[in-house]
Amino acid sequence: MKLRPAISKDQDLIINLIDSVYEEYGDRIFLEGADKDLTDVNSFYREKGGEFIVLVCNGEISGTHAVLPNQENKEVVNFRRLYLKPEFRGRQYGEELMKWAIDWTIKHGFKKVELWSDVRFKRAHNFYKRYGFKKGKHPRKMFDGAMPYEEFFFHLDLK
Repeated sequence: MKLRPAISKDQDLIINLIDSVYEEYGDRIFLEGADKDLTDVNSFYREKGGEFIVLVCNGEISGTHAVLPNQENKEVVNFRRLYLKPEFRGRQYGEELMKWAIDWTIKHGFKKVELWSDVRFKRAHNFYKRYGFKKGKHPRKMFDGAMPYEEFFFHLDLK
């Protein structure tokens, strides 16, 4: 297992991985809207002070995670794109991706983490709760994907 920054040649593999997760829920990737960030992770994440990493196992991209400083509140970082292939879930891989993101957040001086997660990702919600994330009460309705969806808000104070 190796965590490393995503590079441009990873783009199609990242898109395919995330699309395969969406397919588990009857959805698909929508690069013209909600998933546009995946077409250029360098400009969307790194040029805004964030990072996008991949988990490589047996030479294949098996997971992703990204951090993006909130442009409106300099104490907040947004976690995005935490995805794993099904066979890597429920093991140490999700923990390694989360540890990387939390360590990155602390190292860069952020005090709070925020994220939005599709209401269908119940397993992920339980994972976030184990890390101490608090869930908002009401989901927001989204219309920027291949089909309408809803997301829950999660936050974690690091103070």
